[in-house]
Amino acid sequence: MNTIKRFFALGVLFPAMAVFTSCGGDVVPKPEAYLRLDYQEADYMMYNKDCAFSFAANSKATIVNKGNCNLDINYPDMKATVYLSYKPVNNDLERLLKDAQKHTYEHVIKADGIQEQPFMIPEKKLYGMFYQVGGDAATNAQFYVTDSVSHFVSGSLYFYVKPNYDSLMPAANYIKNDMRTLMESIQWK
Repeated sequence: MNTIKRFFALGVLFPAMAVFTSCGGDVVPKPEAYLRLDYQEADYMMYNKDCAFSFAANSKATIVNKGNCNLDINYPDMKATVYLSYKPVNNDLERLLKDAQKHTYEHVIKADGIQEQPFMIPEKKLYGMFYQVGGDAATNAQFYVTDSVSHFVSGSLYFYVKPNYDSLMPAANYIKNDMRTLMESIQWK
């Protein structure tokens, strides 16, 4: 009986020893990896300064008015800025729309694709388009919003680092949500 127990113990032990001792082979380098970035939940406050519109902005961002309601929404921790541009509509809405679309599609050379998402809240007189730019383009997202009569706001997201879509994706997604909130919360004055 002891012989059977020893044989069984060796039968189970031997394959386990073979597995542990066979790991001494060649060293294989680990693939490059990127830091996992998690961001705090956004806390929005109304930006209501001397402009023709107000909007909800993330309290973690800083806003700089460059004059004429052209704003930089800076995200220093993410090394990113959303550039907002305001233009009054003076019977030139078609030109403003073409300029916004042209600005987005200038990135098609580096982009893997550009996804258009129409935006409309008629009761608030908000009409526009949100563009998601895939790949290693200079911008990851752009938008425009208008009331189609008096006001036109456009925005573009840029990072201060070399574009690498995979590593920028967490920050880009976070800021895209802020951009959508901004669009939805615009109030014309």
